[in-house]
Amino acid sequence: MTPTAKILLLGSGELGREFVISAKRLGAYVIACDAYAKAPAMQMADESEVFSMLDAAALAAAIDKHKPDFIVPEVEAIRTEVLKEYEDKGQNVVPSARATLMTMNRDRIREVAAKELGLPTSKYLYAETLDEMRAAVKEVGIPCVVKPVMSSSGKGQSTVKSADKVDAAWDYAVAGMRGDRKRVIVEAFVAFDYEITLLTIRTRDGVLFCDPIGHRQERGDYQESWQPTAMSQKALEAAKQQAKAVVDDLGGYGLFGVEFFVKGEDVIFSELSPRPHDTGMVTLISQNLTEFDLHARAILGLPIPAITQHGASASAVVLADRDATDFQITGLAEAMKPSQPGVELDVRVFCKPTTRPYRRMAVALALVREGDTDLARKLAKQAADKVKITYKS
Repeated sequence: MTPTAKILLLGSGELGREFVISAKRLGAYVIACDAYAKAPAMQMADESEVFSMLDAAALAAAIDKHKPDFIVPEVEAIRTEVLKEYEDKGQNVVPSARATLMTMNRDRIREVAAKELGLPTSKYLYAETLDEMRAAVKEVGIPCVVKPVMSSSGKGQSTVKSADKVDAAWDYAVAGMRGDRKRVIVEAFVAFDYEITLLTIRTRDGVLFCDPIGHRQERGDYQESWQPTAMSQKALEAAKQQAKAVVDDLGGYGLFGVEFFVKGEDVIFSELSPRPHDTGMVTLISQNLTEFDLHARAILGLPIPAITQHGASASAVVLADRDATDFQITGLAEAMKPSQPGVELDVRVFCKPTTRPYRRMAVALALVREGDTDLARKLAKQAADKVKITYKS
């Protein structure tokens, strides 16, 4: 059988794993790439390649070897200049090489949002040294949030609540950086009511949206998410308008995870990922089409029917607490047993070959057909707590 498309997936974590499943259901042939062997997406793909996405020569060699129809980045830290070079030669980079460059670096996407598009953002400054960061904190004010301009899953992100914590925040940001840019963004703390991810799909037929997703973070990393999250129609429309403006500016086709802070009816742009979002794992149970299905269809130019919500839904992560290579995930039967009628529970195990403290190893999912997201969150957390990591050494 001739595949519908050949996809070179750059990054093979749990989000890439689900994307591979969705793409292969549509007849695609997928080559999954990552810096280590047997990564989650590699286990589902047709072929795999092991190299660092920051190795320009290795990245170019993989593109030349496989000659894909689509290059689909799943990680932030990547040699975007290589992607731009191949895009200029006619290669299809998802959603575009420019989008990958802009969103790989928080400073660049922030400049696009705040200065080029005029979207509301928090006050912010950049710093490339500890002294510059001290000065930025003084100007922005305390409390403030410090993030590396390039990182993933909240690595290196912290909130500075007092002047004596500034140096530690710099050290933590540097330790969590990806790539080779030692630069941080210092943001004024936004006293928001809640934060959302608005999954935004740019297709050949226009821009589509999923219901807004609420989420909670710890250490800058997602711990639970729920859908839909309650917000006023005015705030939702503002979020949609801002999301459409930024994805149209970036161009290309695919799913974008656009994050906002919401204070009353004021909506403040925070960040954007040009790919499925970790908080969007709730769509594995909440919708007729998951965020991964939507990404695959948009990339391949396939029709997307109406996106429908099954009911109040939530996700909760299962975290490791130590470094290990010999372990087992247990407790699935207990976690997936519904506690009451009208409730569906599920668990997705990521099959990562090693654990480390706070590494996401699985996600528990809950759907309440007749109920609210508070109940869904409670049930998802209860299910996640029943999933155990048994360490053998």
